[in-house]
Amino acid sequence: MKKEVLFHVIHKVPSGDGPYVRAKYAQIVEKEPEAAIVWFWKAINGGDRVDSALKDMAIVMKQLDRSEEAIEAIHSFRCLCSKQAQQSLDNVLLDLFKKCGKVDEQIALLKQKLRQIYQGQVFNGKPYKTARSHGKKFQVSVRQETARILGNLGWAYTQKGNFMAAEVVYKKAQIIDADSNKACNLTHCLIKQARYDEARNILENVWRGNYAGSEDPKTRKRVEELLVELDSRQPPPFLQNLPGLNLDDDFMNGLEHLINEWAPPKSRRLPIFEEISTFKDQLAC
Repeated sequence: MKKEVLFHVIHKVPSGDGPYVRAKYAQIVEKEPEAAIVWFWKAINGGDRVDSALKDMAIVMKQLDRSEEAIEAIHSFRCLCSKQAQQSLDNVLLDLFKKCGKVDEQIALLKQKLRQIYQGQVFNGKPYKTARSHGKKFQVSVRQETARILGNLGWAYTQKGNFMAAEVVYKKAQIIDADSNKACNLTHCLIKQARYDEARNILENVWRGNYAGSEDPKTRKRVEELLVELDSRQPPPFLQNLPGLNLDDDFMNGLEHLINEWAPPKSRRLPIFEEISTFKDQLAC
């Protein structure tokens, strides 16, 4: 019995003999992902640890370049999962959408997750949740989660070429939880809009170490690359055909209310929203 317990601890597989345990054994110990998927399906159909079985199966499918199938599986069977598992499934879906290049679906899901945050529906109403990365547990606050989702939303808008919307979202994320990665992404959006002085100012602040993560070698390299791009740019002709913001009023009002609660007193007016209105007026002309 002691050897059996030690085996499960060493290989990080659950104990027992049900289909979910067999799936994890095939995945982790035998390194047979296709066999693991067969057992995950049996676990889902048999009601054996469905929350974990569906999530783990989707991850294995993604590793096998079966992301479309994984998306369909989550859409079809997430109704069998608990309420607590839905946020984790959404996170897996976001990775799958990114893998498949489904940017519109990413944007819709990210905006849905932000609405859930400012409606108080995340983390089961608690201010923190326990997350795991590389085998280590750590706490994530609602504030950190909001900044992370905004950063992902900014990236998605960038993939669509909607740099004005991406800029707005990145600025929101920086108000909540500023870091050098989002600062560099914001710089990229400004360069694409030919706003070179603003872009250079942000890059200088990153280089001086004014943002978290500024000393990371990858960040330093990216700053150098952005500076090269910035220096190579010539004054462009009048900008035309910029994509619209595509940020509906209800969504922005909820987000503004949330950020107003967290922003420092001096920043509560958030002039960026005045910029949004100005952009919309210009685009309507």
